Amino acid sequence: MTRNSHGTTRALSVHSACTAKFHAATASLTFFAAALVLALPAFGQSTPETFSLPAGCDAYLTVQGADCSVDHHFTCEGDPQGYKSRASLDENGMTYIGTVDDEAQWMTSFHVFSNHSERLSDSNADPASISELIENGIDTYDFTTQSDEIGVSRYVGQDSLTGRQITIDDVTLDETQYNITAYDGDGSIMWQSEGNEFISRNWRMFLSGTTTVTTPDDTFDLNGSPVEFIFPGEPGFLSANPKHGCGVEMSSYQVTP
Repeated sequence: MTRNSHGTTRALSVHSACTAKFHAATASLTFFAAALVLALPAFGQSTPETFSLPAGCDAYLTVQGADCSVDHHFTCEGDPQGYKSRASLDENGMTYIGTVDDEAQWMTSFHVFSNHSERLSDSNADPASISELIENGIDTYDFTTQSDEIGVSRYVGQDSLTGRQITIDDVTLDETQYNITAYDGDGSIMWQSEGNEFISRNWRMFLSGTTTVTTPDDTFDLNGSPVEFIFPGEPGFLSANPKHGCGVEMSSYQVTP
């Protein structure tokens, strides 16, 4: 599912937040995402070797995932302090672009396949907070997003730390256990997801892990766990080509905000 950022689901997160300035940020993000989509080859064609960001944006991390995905994390001039953006690609090109704040809230998201964007509502019953998760070992949330294309969506769930840590390419991650339910504007369940993700305390972000997604019609498992962390100057940084798990049939259901 980087739920946004949460990982594939939220990280798409899945994952992935505000006041009036957030509405302006959404417009900028949608334009930015559209520009990136136009810059990439048409879906089904080969992707370029390197993913390019527009002027004013600087990438600091590339993550190769186990699910034939590659994520590029970057910041842009003019964004509020603590904002971080992520662009996700599969074998055919870009699939998602979104921005989170320093609490890892889903501020704005653009989903390429469904061609819809989301923005965090101005007020929420229980905002998500990575600070709460780190300090207390658990964080609950209940928030809504607004979309010009699909209307209001509500997300209710929780994250908790399992106490387990893993290290990949000298990057230490804390494992989380989570569950989330997404409702449409009428209160009907769109999808539910549960599983394990990871957080980086240093980057204050979620990263994908293993997930079970249930829709009204189906249940399936996903594994978007990070396999490689690649930094500026290292081979593969900003590569547009995913490396791991490609050629395996994947579900097309998109649950990342």
